[in-house]
Amino acid sequence: MALGEKKAELERPGASTNSDSDIERTSVAEVNESSLLRKLDLRLLPAVSVLYLLSFLDRSNVANARIEGLTTDLKMTGNQYLTGLTLYFIGYVIFEIPCNIILKRTTPKFWLPTLTLAWGIVATLMGVVQNLAGFFVVRFFLGVTESGLFPGVVYYLSMWYKRNERQYRISLFFSCASLAGAFGGILAWGIAHMRNVGGYAGWRWIFILEGLLTIVIAVIAYWFISNYPETVSWLSDKERSFIQARLKADSDATNDERFTWADVWVACKDVKCWLYGFCFHTMSLPLYTLSLFLPTIIKDMGYTSAQSQLLTIPPYAVATMFTVFWAILSERFQRRALFIIMTSSFAIIGYIILLTNEYPSRKPGVSYVGTFFAAIGIYPSVALVLSWPAINVSGQTKRATANAMQISIGNLGAVLGTQLYRPITAPRYILGHSFALGYLVANLAVVSMLWWILARENKRKEAYLVEHPETRDFHDTEEDLKLGDRHPRWRFNT
Repeated sequence: MALGEKKAELERPGASTNSDSDIERTSVAEVNESSLLRKLDLRLLPAVSVLYLLSFLDRSNVANARIEGLTTDLKMTGNQYLTGLTLYFIGYVIFEIPCNIILKRTTPKFWLPTLTLAWGIVATLMGVVQNLAGFFVVRFFLGVTESGLFPGVVYYLSMWYKRNERQYRISLFFSCASLAGAFGGILAWGIAHMRNVGGYAGWRWIFILEGLLTIVIAVIAYWFISNYPETVSWLSDKERSFIQARLKADSDATNDERFTWADVWVACKDVKCWLYGFCFHTMSLPLYTLSLFLPTIIKDMGYTSAQSQLLTIPPYAVATMFTVFWAILSERFQRRALFIIMTSSFAIIGYIILLTNEYPSRKPGVSYVGTFFAAIGIYPSVALVLSWPAINVSGQTKRATANAMQISIGNLGAVLGTQLYRPITAPRYILGHSFALGYLVANLAVVSMLWWILARENKRKEAYLVEHPETRDFHDTEEDLKLGDRHPRWRFNT
């Protein structure tokens, strides 16, 4: 192949000079790639998306329960309530990487439903706690049991889809976070009407019914969650061969890689893996403070509890639609950093509105508009940030570790965020809004730095290949596969 043709081939991320011939050898008339992708999407995405919707619902419904009397009945102060929120993220951060290692050493079909069943039980217990200590314990273990789902699913999807197909699917999956906020508002509004049924307050029924729903879905999930392409029964041999060929030509997904601590250490030494984490760290504080305090923020604008539950729905609904739309655009242009910077800027506008709408002339409608800007800025940015390692990190153990590192580092921002919206700062919440604004500005800086580093490494690889055109493809030998994203022919998506 001529050097010019070789360089053209490199324009595709993770491209291989053998990709077309590999697929042609395994492709047959009845295997249509578009139809196969639709089949994968229908089999895989609804299953994991339901689990994540339940996960976000069970972690954030405490915000709905709070304005229905949770803190009053348990006789806790506002600061004690914030401590309970913090304990969730401490449990989440501590067990993030161990959970992903367990997934690598077991199977998705076992591990993902087991996690869901565990947090469903814990979430249900939240409805029967009787004191502050019980609230603290349950929130901590809810974080422990939910910690493995998101990074686990991101890794799982990377074993099914090509690199340029993952971001859109991960964004669709993550859009369930904002969808959970919309569902949570209407469910809380309806369930709260069950107050005094069975002698239980309405906030208790929010936890009990939503937790029981999670348990039921978790049991069913043992049948509807699939493993990896080489073992599932719903693919034909020809479809399985076709998937294996297209993945082999694109990434490390078909490599039979054994877990080693050395590969974990490779991820820990890579500055890019840390920057992926800080990209999420600078988004997690605004993400979780919005999801955990939005009902309270809206109530303090002057609305009743019931009105506040319902008014949380529109910002989340719009954010869900915009997340999907933004994912499609980002996928079409094959760009991440620029799209993250744009939506983070929308969120910055939202918090500026919230901070500058001052008393006594404060207009609730203006502040409410600010929550829309915040939501449609935060959720699309987070979806793109969280998909970045799945696209850019290779091999398998390094990617699983990088995904877990990203969530662990990121959720340290959430730990801080849970302490910022103190009752003494109501109703303007200057401290919390200011931190969220500052973190979003920091996100612009971190994303820009990562963009520059990735572009620089791509240029270095291009220069190396010009000097060494005989360089093999990244999947030609075991030695090449072990290099992962360090291989000269591995292109980073910026």
